[in-house]
Amino acid sequence: MKQQINPTLKTEKPEYFNLRPEVEKAYGYTHAVKIGNDIKISGAVSMDDAGNPTAVGDLLQQMKNCYSDLDKVLKHYGCTFDDVVVENIFTTNMPEFLNQAGYRNTIYTKQFPTGSWLGVKELALPEFMIEIELEVYKAG
Repeated sequence: MKQQINPTLKTEKPEYFNLRPEVEKAYGYTHAVKIGNDIKISGAVSMDDAGNPTAVGDLLQQMKNCYSDLDKVLKHYGCTFDDVVVENIFTTNMPEFLNQAGYRNTIYTKQFPTGSWLGVKELALPEFMIEIELEVYKAG
């Protein structure tokens, strides 16, 4: 039986985006990949452009730094936090995160995405207290 190909079905090519190309190359990841209307964004941590941890010991400021980087990635794709459909948060200090979680109300002003909050033993570097990853759907 000969397989028929649907001519209206198009193959989407991944579009990669590096926020900090040298750091991402050193650690072996890409910060975001867009395929069609879906964007997957690697976990953001509180670091400077050289990859050094920032706001050491201050979970709230680390969270703000994560959202600042995520905002840059979203803007690259013409998106906002309103387009986020999944947010997963990893933290080494869940009680402190729960204490500061209200800050998210300034990020998600229309609705909250789905997601998980996970307490973890450690992140990539010992100074990192929080990592936030996103999935985005951008209607065409």
